[in-house]
Amino acid sequence: MHCRAVDSTGIKVEGKGEWRARKPGGPKRRVWRKIHLGVDEETLEVRAVGITGSHISDAPVLPDLLRQIPMGEKIGSVVADGACDTRKCHDAIADRGAHAVIPPRKNAKPRKTAGAVARNEALRAAKDLGRALWRRWSGNHRRSRVETKMHCVKLLGQRLMARDFDHQVAELQVRIAVMNGHTALGIPVTEPVE
Repeated sequence: MHCRAVDSTGIKVEGKGEWRARKPGGPKRRVWRKIHLGVDEETLEVRAVGITGSHISDAPVLPDLLRQIPMGEKIGSVVADGACDTRKCHDAIADRGAHAVIPPRKNAKPRKTAGAVARNEALRAAKDLGRALWRRWSGNHRRSRVETKMHCVKLLGQRLMARDFDHQVAELQVRIAVMNGHTALGIPVTEPVE
């Protein structure tokens, strides 16, 4: 049973009109793409990828990331940030038989839907223990593993060089494949000696 950590980051697009943003007095608007990753916590392999415009938040993409994991594969828990504290995300996680480790929003109220069991437990525990202690107790601090993967993606380049969206998606998928190849090489396998 595997645990998944989910998060997103922005990456800059180098392209048409970029020179105008650099010149003095030019517009300061720049184009960004958002990368959403689902990382297996045991192998540190990126198992799910979503690429969207910068205006899309994490919550609508989480169900799509979960669909990228084969249905026969058991998911123990999904660790995400508070942006995924939505009914749709909790229901998608519950549909996969996984436990949601998502911090509830500060103004959160208990829910009565099928996917709300883990959320209501988190809400109660966060109120009783405090948010900082809840993060440690629940394992929400494990999200740092996916944030480390985000850093690795950016080490392969802070910008996308492709100009159209389909080519940008392909460019990012190549980066993820390279990163997964290096991850597989770098994780030691420990076996007992008899």
